[in-house]
Amino acid sequence: MFNLISIVLSGLIVGFAARFFYPGEIEMGLGRTILLGIGGALVAGLAASWSGKRSFGEGVNRAGCIASVLGAMLLIFIGRNL
Repeated sequence: MFNLISIVLSGLIVGFAARFFYPGEIEMGLGRTILLGIGGALVAGLAASWSGKRSFGEGVNRAGCIASVLGAMLLIFIGRNL
């Protein structure tokens, strides 16, 4: 149960950060912001595991948080342009 709560809270933080740093206004609710943050973390984790640098789900660090925000911003870009 605690793991689910931490996933939702980290998704919320990453989603808000991605919306803050992405240029232009992004209108979405709280639920979509959480899903955006979780999706960004998944994109960043999969990219790291495919590159062979780290294994997926290897703890929390600053680089991983920044990569999650960048992954969420990539999802915003894809969603706006498709």
